[in-house]
Amino acid sequence: MQRSTHRILTTHAGSLPRPADLADLNAAKMRGDAYDDRARSARIPDAVIEVARHQSEIGLDVINDGECSKTNFLAYAEDRLSGFERAEAREGFFARRDWRNFESFYRDSNWGRRPGGTQAVCTGPIAYRGHGQVKTDIHNLQSAVVNVEPPAELFLTAIAPGTFGRGQNQYYATDEEFLFAIGDAMRVEYRAIVEAGLLLQIDDPGLPDTWDMLNPEPSLEEYRRFARIRVDALNHGLAGLPEDHIRYHICWGSWPGPHMTDIPLRDIVDLVLQVRAGAYYVEAANPRHEHEWRVWQDVRLPEGKLLIPGVVTHKTPVVEHPEVVADRLVRYAEVVGRENVIAGTDCGVGGRIDAQVAWAKLQAMVEGAAVASHRLWASSR
Repeated sequence: MQRSTHRILTTHAGSLPRPADLADLNAAKMRGDAYDDRARSARIPDAVIEVARHQSEIGLDVINDGECSKTNFLAYAEDRLSGFERAEAREGFFARRDWRNFESFYRDSNWGRRPGGTQAVCTGPIAYRGHGQVKTDIHNLQSAVVNVEPPAELFLTAIAPGTFGRGQNQYYATDEEFLFAIGDAMRVEYRAIVEAGLLLQIDDPGLPDTWDMLNPEPSLEEYRRFARIRVDALNHGLAGLPEDHIRYHICWGSWPGPHMTDIPLRDIVDLVLQVRAGAYYVEAANPRHEHEWRVWQDVRLPEGKLLIPGVVTHKTPVVEHPEVVADRLVRYAEVVGRENVIAGTDCGVGGRIDAQVAWAKLQAMVEGAAVASHRLWASSR
């Protein structure tokens, strides 16, 4: 994994705006509507070429396939793991405490409970069956960058056991057995990505944001025990893989809302650092978490590790000024070292914000990283 040796490198959290026709096909698949699967499969390689070219033109350093083949960052795994089926979601799956505390906001903004919502439920033994799909993802990305400005590195995303395993377990005897079974299965995907020479990004928003889903609110110690099992299951899935090929991404959910019941980073940062990864990727630009750069004044980033703070956010359509991006990056660099910081987005921007705004935010991030680089390396040039 490359470091910011002479300037701040840039990346993003994975999901990017898909071409409109592919986005429509993915949405139909996600809803369970009729769609043309052949047309969808045929469209994906060209879509990856388009998003790779756009990332290169903007000047991003570490790029991916925009998750073009995935319906979303989480549900895609239902196609790749056996043992799951769709069932009506339990009450707690949608009844977040933040949603209850701000009922009128979530009702009016259409972010509250969706009647008839479903979730993945484990009803049988879990095994990996996505060998062909991950092989295709790898091929599509590697082929897409042949005719663009060579990026510094390529990455693909994959879901963590604890985040995917928030569904109901109706098969395994214990929560731990269930999560470790997901880790066993997902190891196949993790290993395939790394062995192809790509960086593996583990997406695990569930580690912090499941806190808001538990009713009544647990004690901090109870939640830390809950989270520790999920870290252990992930490390089980990552066992034997080189840490310097792995980045670990957390966030507090992708919706625009008050977020007043988010668990503070300080309460879980030691658990985050237990994950076997070379880089830790944290949400850092939205107003509920922007101040948490101060956590790193008290918590030492382990030697040899990298930190990827989100410096633009999808939670507002306002495009951050490059100087604001630079200020955020410089704060982190002054705490953990300029060579240990890579600029990122809070979370995936595809489908969560207008496509033109999303690309403009990525452009602002690249420009802000250049401003920060000038400030941080000016004396050595």
